[in-house]
Amino acid sequence: MADLSRIEELFTPECRLCPRECGVNRKQNETGYCGVGKQALVSSSFPHRGEERPLSGRRGSGTIFLAGCNLRCVFCQNAEISHGLEGRPVRQGELVSLMFNLQERGCHNINFVTPTHCAAQLAPAIKEAKDEGLEIPVVYNCGGYESVKVLEAMEGLIDIYMPDFKFWSEESSKKYMNASDYPEVARQAVKEMHAQVGDLETDGQGIATRGLLVRHLVMPGGKEESKKIIEWLKEEISPHTYLNIMPQYRPACEAYRYPELDKPLRIETHREVENYARKIGLTNLD
Repeated sequence: MADLSRIEELFTPECRLCPRECGVNRKQNETGYCGVGKQALVSSSFPHRGEERPLSGRRGSGTIFLAGCNLRCVFCQNAEISHGLEGRPVRQGELVSLMFNLQERGCHNINFVTPTHCAAQLAPAIKEAKDEGLEIPVVYNCGGYESVKVLEAMEGLIDIYMPDFKFWSEESSKKYMNASDYPEVARQAVKEMHAQVGDLETDGQGIATRGLLVRHLVMPGGKEESKKIIEWLKEEISPHTYLNIMPQYRPACEAYRYPELDKPLRIETHREVENYARKIGLTNLD
């Protein structure tokens, strides 16, 4: 069961919600790496029909985009939201209302995008919504840089975990995300997520109801790291891990500062990575 008091302890007076553990007093509206203070910032909420098939279905995934981020990748494709903090502050009651509005519009789930730094605001809102009759699954759509302590404290609130496992090497993680510990942190986080919800489960219409869904964005020149991540998921998590190997990398944000990233992904590179996943026996590819 979720432990809201534990999440609050990790939020105040010193924020330790993510592995950066900035230690700022966000209750006093101080801001750390993520850029967000006391209240969550919501950029938008709408039925998203462009997510993975088990999430979007026919009626869309009830997506709530949260501003700020604890990674701030140099190639971020949502930089206005994640880096620029484009969003409005919302209280717990409004978060609950947003969830019910999306459910009433027929969405298949509630999909919190970039929730990591807002766990202390989201957890009580999700609990309140579920206590009041929210029936559709809640998706935790994150970058993979998660505190296992927070994930443990949220157990029971999240039905579907959707981390993006970005890099395998400490060098790439340091260079592009200022987080050299990202690979080990992500491995431990994904293990905890899978321990809580297991492999992805779907209903008779192919709509996700519970489980783990992993995303991986293939990067220019990054196919060997991609293969390492795929091998680890198959061997250490499950050969039935639902994996979306994404081909849509494009230079964005500050990618222009890195010649190796300042170019689109070659379709041949993505195809090679996807074929490798099939070759080693991953059975559930989007």
